[in-house]
Amino acid sequence: MTDLTVLLQSINAFVWGPPLLALLVGTGIYLTLRLGIMQIRRLPMALSLVFSRDKGHQNEGDVSPFAALCTALSATIGTGNIVGVATAIAAGGPGALFWMWIAAFFGMATKYSECLLAVKYRVKDANGQMTGGPMVYLERGLGSRLLARMFALFGILVAFFGIGTFAQVNAIKDAAQLTFGIPSWGTAAVLTALVTMVTLGGIRSIARVAERVVPFMAAFYLGASLIVLMLNLGQVPAAVSLIVESAFNPSAAFGGAAGMSVLMVMRSGIARGVFSNESGLGSAPIAAAAARTDSCVRQGLIAMTGTFFDTIVICSMTGIVLVMTGVWNDGALAGAAMTNTAFALGMGGMGPQVVTVGLMFFAFTTILGWNYYGERCTTYLFGVKGILPYRLIYIGLVAIGAFVHLDLIWLLADIVNGLMAVPNLIGLLGLSGVVVAETRAYFAAREAERTAEADSAALPQER
Repeated sequence: MTDLTVLLQSINAFVWGPPLLALLVGTGIYLTLRLGIMQIRRLPMALSLVFSRDKGHQNEGDVSPFAALCTALSATIGTGNIVGVATAIAAGGPGALFWMWIAAFFGMATKYSECLLAVKYRVKDANGQMTGGPMVYLERGLGSRLLARMFALFGILVAFFGIGTFAQVNAIKDAAQLTFGIPSWGTAAVLTALVTMVTLGGIRSIARVAERVVPFMAAFYLGASLIVLMLNLGQVPAAVSLIVESAFNPSAAFGGAAGMSVLMVMRSGIARGVFSNESGLGSAPIAAAAARTDSCVRQGLIAMTGTFFDTIVICSMTGIVLVMTGVWNDGALAGAAMTNTAFALGMGGMGPQVVTVGLMFFAFTTILGWNYYGERCTTYLFGVKGILPYRLIYIGLVAIGAFVHLDLIWLLADIVNGLMAVPNLIGLLGLSGVVVAETRAYFAAREAERTAEADSAALPQER
């Protein structure tokens, strides 16, 4: 096991080395500049679209735009928001949270672009369901079947061995065992039964669950986090100051720990940030492609808010609580146990129960969302005949996920995540001109409509 761990650590260090970090953040910066800092200028509009009523019942697609966003959020708001933040801060110190923020800010432009392209280039499969995402726009837009197939293969691997199964199941198992004393086999049995019932129904079944669970679970966890922050309000400024300072000066947190560098802090924060919000990974576009909409720009704006909610809001809450309570520097704690302890210190005996319930909801919906992502990648590579075998394998991996070692889980997740991101980022750079053209055309049309309405209102009324 030790030899395998060392091997995976070496592979992970290579995959998540400076080239991929530069490609991830660089793509986000490049798109941000080309789109005129859209994540700031258009965020109010994007948020209003999220909460506006769906009027596109007759548009092509499988689920409503809000359901598509909830499906994407069900996959992104998961263990990364509770366990991943703890892992990042334990490895890179409080400064890792700062780099999660930076990655998320630029990642909003990335998420907008990839979801726009997903709707623009989507197609129907043999069952009449929408198939879209990087594997489709890499082939139909960029003209590269090789990159498309690479992405689809890596997407299945992430679903099987990365974000989709092991990381989520193991996190639920740890939290349930620590808080409620539930044995591993009990967690595995219940999860497997629930996942089987929902995922066999396909995207509509998953979206129905996501629409109901995602808003509730986010509000529940945010409410609990706000209670902790309010009860310890005087410590929040110092925690935020330490987060920012140690992002550029790791010794501010570690006191000169041997080997700790800014690059290591950056890598920890960015890798965990991508694990959490999945911007640039290419997963959310697969859900966006299923939305009933006649505008790729509109769905891109809605999808962009997913990164904002996931990292800027929810991960920040977890990270500040971890830093504020000081548990991040306790070498005896890791993952869910660290976050449990932080909330216990912050709000008393109810803290661990709050974290466990939140984690169970978060991780369960992530399992559902990634089942769909991997299924669409399977459909692209093997056609609809591959759907049932894929689902059966996925369910089997959920069943054994509670018995896989934690270190191996995170290493596998990081490696396959990085491999999945590469072809998608190449596609985003190659198709950035399409993104800019679609965006300009959409907002030019909106401006023309507003001008026409203003001119019409200014005309004297006929008697």
